[in-house]
Amino acid sequence: MTDVQALALGFLQGFSEWLPISSTAHVAVGLRLFGLSDSAAFGSVFTAVSQLGSVLAALIYFRRDIAAVLAKPGFMGQAVEADQTDRRLLLPIAAGTLPVVICGLLFKDAIEGPLRGMNVIAGSMISFAIILAWVDWRSTKQRTLGSITLIDGIIIGIGQAFSLIPGASRSGTTITAALAAGFERATAARFSFLLSLPAITGAGLYELIRHWEAVMAAGMVRPIVIATVTAFVVGWASIDLLLKFLRRNSMTAFVLYRFVVGGVIIMLVMSGVIAP
Repeated sequence: MTDVQALALGFLQGFSEWLPISSTAHVAVGLRLFGLSDSAAFGSVFTAVSQLGSVLAALIYFRRDIAAVLAKPGFMGQAVEADQTDRRLLLPIAAGTLPVVICGLLFKDAIEGPLRGMNVIAGSMISFAIILAWVDWRSTKQRTLGSITLIDGIIIGIGQAFSLIPGASRSGTTITAALAAGFERATAARFSFLLSLPAITGAGLYELIRHWEAVMAAGMVRPIVIATVTAFVVGWASIDLLLKFLRRNSMTAFVLYRFVVGGVIIMLVMSGVIAP
């Protein structure tokens, strides 16, 4: 992998991680277009580790929120006055993390194997776009974080478990679940980000430790560092863009984008440009 390829893949990772458009789909297509492997020993590792750049961007962007949730004034250098709303998020986040952890362990082989096929990814891009469009249209979108309950956390956490299907999108499935529960769009996105941090961080560190020797032997440290740093910078901008966008707009743009990308993937596979 060249530095330019790592930069491009890091951009794709950072751009798509927090938007409801599936970073896995974008990175998988990028790897194939560059003629690189998307096997479990490479593609999933590269994706999981480079996600840590996006995670770091979210940790810094939401440092006040995180400090308030943990109820530790001065956390990460910020003086925080944690109110009851902030503190009550901790239990829903913890409960909402369990489904994705359990499903990730149970279905790990399938997720890293047959489910990484481009046909599955394209199908997920389109099918979950339909669900997102319908839920966004039907949702009341009135609830704020102050009304969140443990049950909400579990429901949105189940949505996060569906994101294990490549192409579904972690932010897409969790925002969809939050909208279905009646939360405002921007609120749904904010809780989605906070909920995803433990799972993404854990997955990235697990894959890094698990495949560290293989990464070193393949000379992948430099490309992964480049991709991770790029994902951090672009990921920060992506978070800010989405939160501002959802305060005034619906999910329609992302739904249409998912349809287009899903269709393009199908055409690329059918034309033989990328392997299925």
